[in-house]
Amino acid sequence: MVQQWGIKFAVLLITDHFGKIVANVCEKLLKQGPLTLDLLVRYTELSTVHVKNSLLVLIQHNCVQPFHFQGVTIDESKVKTQYLVLFDNILHRARFPKFMEIVSEELGDKCAQIFKGLLHNGRLNLKQMVDRASQEKAEAEDTVRESLCKLLMARYVERCPIPEVSIVEEVDDKKKRGSKAAKEFKAPVTTEDRVREAATHGDTARFSLTADTGYNSDEETKPSDISVAENVAKEESTLWRANFEEFIRYLRDKALIENVRTRMDDGAATVLRAILEATRNKEKQVKIEKSVPLPLDTIFTEVMKTENGRTMTMDRVKASLVQLGCSNQMLYEYIIDLEHIIHWARNEEVESIVLKRYGRDAYRMFRYLSKAKQFCPTDKIADDTLVEKKEAPKLLFKLWKENYLQMEKVTVTLSAGNTGKLSTIYMWQVNQPLLWEHVLDELYHGALNLKLRIAFEQETNEEILNIPKKKINDSEPLRKKHRRLQNVILLLGSSLIKLDDTIMLFNDF
Repeated sequence: MVQQWGIKFAVLLITDHFGKIVANVCEKLLKQGPLTLDLLVRYTELSTVHVKNSLLVLIQHNCVQPFHFQGVTIDESKVKTQYLVLFDNILHRARFPKFMEIVSEELGDKCAQIFKGLLHNGRLNLKQMVDRASQEKAEAEDTVRESLCKLLMARYVERCPIPEVSIVEEVDDKKKRGSKAAKEFKAPVTTEDRVREAATHGDTARFSLTADTGYNSDEETKPSDISVAENVAKEESTLWRANFEEFIRYLRDKALIENVRTRMDDGAATVLRAILEATRNKEKQVKIEKSVPLPLDTIFTEVMKTENGRTMTMDRVKASLVQLGCSNQMLYEYIIDLEHIIHWARNEEVESIVLKRYGRDAYRMFRYLSKAKQFCPTDKIADDTLVEKKEAPKLLFKLWKENYLQMEKVTVTLSAGNTGKLSTIYMWQVNQPLLWEHVLDELYHGALNLKLRIAFEQETNEEILNIPKKKINDSEPLRKKHRRLQNVILLLGSSLIKLDDTIMLFNDF
């Protein structure tokens, strides 16, 4: 479930990009979950035409995925299409500059121009890419095709998902409830996860420019049955889009490496980078608990390919693996606990927030509880963290009111001398999953405020921003106002970028 401020932030992004009508439709999908066209018309109080056009815009820009439930007893003629909003894809729209920078650095300007068109238009086929490139820089079709192939090889672009997928509606199985099921508990798969998985093509078709991949979905049509002309026509009509998942994986790896470099050293960061690079295309999703298993020889070979790794010996690589807490399993294959690194980074971020907001005493108590991972009484916390016993309850209650701590009241009977008297002891705990959700919602709130402030500065100073540069240079007062405004917008923008990095840490990694 998307948090309150997350919904407001997503709606603001859609409003900025597509207007209020589209944002209205998007907001209802975010709040209500998947809806049919009829329900959307009822909830938004818009005309059917407006809702349809809004959905087309959202689908074109990869913010909504149509699907329907395929039940055993359901009449096929009565099955209605539902529309699922893709919250993460909406947030990715604020990260387009980051994605453009990655493509430009890795693949060059020509690929960056093709990719820019995909970000701007949502989805394009090869013919549309060629037409767009010819209008801008008169690029030949072969050049566009080559650039698209590079983007596909890097997995920064993918074939668009199936337009509408069918999934089986899940039914609760009461028989699965029990001790055995409890021991084998796994996080439930959401409808969004199931729809995404069903709509995504296999890797061969997903990242291949060739339209014919051997067989169609019915596994009846063979390559020999399709003429060259038909194959070319399919290639030109196939729709492509940016593969956000690969960019988030890139940014996740970068965050993991920098975190390890800060906490440990360059050697451990180099080994981690080599492992992540070697297993990049083997990962099935971005949010993974552990790295793909690799033997020591393969790890050492990958380390030698890096500039910093050429000076590392086998013993140094082994020592770095120990630093990373590698477990040696499955016939000497090594696995890194990536989830542990992410959790450590999240805890560090939350602790820094507590330190800035509530002071060092509150920070010490919060850090103590975070490490304890259990309920602790007020007096014990105060004694172990060297905080005055009069101040400790005040700070703990303050953290509790702000949803940074959980509190339980325990009633106990006093010693024999005070027979019959009861006393209440307050117990405190840090519940990390709940806390991280609360912090994420606060981060969305902060991002929303920054976006609104940037829009306010641009709107109130629109006249200054539109003054010709020559006129600004001729007037000293105007130059000072313009410089101040640029500095303010630059500072707010850089703050938003840093805040978004933290949002990805809590939401995407």
